[in-house]
Amino acid sequence: MSVRNARIEKIATTPDWYEPYRISQAVTANGMIYVSGQAGFTEDGTTVPGGFLNQGRQAFRNVERVLAAAGATLGDVVKVGIFVRDMATNLPHVITLRTEFLAAPYPADTLLEVSSLAQPDWLIEIEVIALAPDPH
Repeated sequence: MSVRNARIEKIATTPDWYEPYRISQAVTANGMIYVSGQAGFTEDGTTVPGGFLNQGRQAFRNVERVLAAAGATLGDVVKVGIFVRDMATNLPHVITLRTEFLAAPYPADTLLEVSSLAQPDWLIEIEVIALAPDPH
């Protein structure tokens, strides 16, 4: 598939937990990696127990895994989108997660409260845009 001369390539892990939903875990285009929203679930789709921080840590680990499949790391991330179900309660936890998984210079970030996510027990979802490795 090409869009305005951009070469788009699907990135997936094994197992590809998004395949049944016809979503790419990530795609690369024009030197960038676009990672679909990742929530706090395991490879088999089970939501991790233990609340917001546990789900957030698993979501970041899922992002890391998808980035690794593209040859990148969290250090290559330039933009983060974080979607939470309860901003008032969880803003301090979001800052904790940023501290644990991201480093200065911190990526640009959008943080939004949403009324629901794809599964009713999900509390957080994280998407990122990262620099793809130089092919040369």
